[in-house]
Amino acid sequence: MEGVGAALGDFIRARRDATPPEAVGLPGGLPGGAADGGRRRRVPGLRRSELAALAGISVEYLVRLEQGRDTNPSPSVVAALASALRLDPDQRAYLRRLSKIGPGCEARLRPRPEVRPPVLAMLRMLEPGAAYVTNRLGDVLAVTSGFAAMAPAGLLEGARPNLTRFVFLDPGARAVFPDWHRVADAVVCDLWLAPAEERQALFDAEAEAAAGPELARRLDSPALPEAGPWTWHHHGAGELRFQREVLELPAGDAQQLVVLVPADAASAAAADRLRWASAGGLRAV
Repeated sequence: MEGVGAALGDFIRARRDATPPEAVGLPGGLPGGAADGGRRRRVPGLRRSELAALAGISVEYLVRLEQGRDTNPSPSVVAALASALRLDPDQRAYLRRLSKIGPGCEARLRPRPEVRPPVLAMLRMLEPGAAYVTNRLGDVLAVTSGFAAMAPAGLLEGARPNLTRFVFLDPGARAVFPDWHRVADAVVCDLWLAPAEERQALFDAEAEAAAGPELARRLDSPALPEAGPWTWHHHGAGELRFQREVLELPAGDAQQLVVLVPADAASAAAADRLRWASAGGLRAV
């Protein structure tokens, strides 16, 4: 599959594979067993025929969705699939979001290294707070001086800083993020919303090999990240905890404004010390 249709189809298939029959009131049993009436299960999840029946759609239509050949299901079909798969509220919202990326949207989703002047002006108004502009691939396009002061060491280095590459390829990322697995889930969920060819370009063969099975597993079966603050270790300030508030910019920008709000008094105080110690201004990267 290619293009944005792959994200919708892959997500449906991944959730079908991860949903045990028992969770939806069907006979279960281990793959290859006879607990489901003698029919051998090759996988522990739902069969296509079972999901189609639960959602009230044809198997042929489900195949088209999973293969990316139909990328514009109706809201009623999306709701039926979400109910059949027993998705939680976050997963339902994610499925709805994927279903809205229909044909013709790929151009709008392509990352643009330029940030529009009004967005830069808005970012400047957030000084001395911690905020940055990014895209689905994780490119960090512009940052406030407050974010630059407290960013994880190594993230903003290089000609094109990228959070996704940092998380999976920087040898120090796991030490920076004590909740590395949750951070990895979050960046992969964003990566799934980027066009398939751009995801592949971000992780070429050499980089994908360096990232190892962690990246491949998440791309094959992404998990929505747990809610809660991100924690990272700053080399000068110790542990920092921030809630991430993500604001979607207009579709033509294909960018997001991320604002970091201290999650506790200690993080707020440490952030104040860091950003005033290195007071500066808006930084384009």
